[in-house]
Amino acid sequence: QVQLVESGGGLVQAGGSLRLSCAASGRTSSTYAMCWFRQAPGKERKFVASINWSSSEIYYTDSVKGRFTISRDNAKNTVYLQMNSLKPEDTAVYYCHTRVSDYDYWGQGTQVTVSS
Repeated sequence: QVQLVESGGGLVQAGGSLRLSCAASGRTSSTYAMCWFRQAPGKERKFVASINWSSSEIYYTDSVKGRFTISRDNAKNTVYLQMNSLKPEDTAVYYCHTRVSDYDYWGQGTQVTVSS
């Protein structure tokens, strides 16, 4: 069992920045890859970024490349998403995700709203 708790969301003007955090507890391990997804109102949940256990493999969806940075601190069982140059189209609920033994774990989500 893994519990994921996101934090750091909020309301920001276009061009601003936010840093999301995802704290993992329970059956945690620094060997698990971690991901961020987001879901805009009325749309499906979509992949944003991922990072493997050693931070040597990092991937981003095209729309956030150059603006978002994913990172992790294995000692704290925490993954971060630094979001810069935010745009109104980044408005969504952001979810942390990991997969352990073929089971998907999700956090409760944190709302990010970018005003124009």
